[in-house]
Amino acid sequence: MQFPNAPLILAFLAGQVAGRVHGQAHADASAISYLTLTVWAYEELVHGVNWFRHLLGLAYVISTVVHLAVALHH
Repeated sequence: MQFPNAPLILAFLAGQVAGRVHGQAHADASAISYLTLTVWAYEELVHGVNWFRHLLGLAYVISTVVHLAVALHH
């Protein structure tokens, strides 16, 4: 098992903060979480150590693009 890298740890911590605060702090923490997860996904997609890690990165990148497209469409 591989220890989580910095973007994944930061995304988790920001997500925990977002779940406990409200208003602008919630929006900021959520944005940090999404951004760092996207960085993590890109790193896994491009530099992952095996095919499974590449697929995890690809799956999250696709998921993010779909969610962003839906959010922008509304």
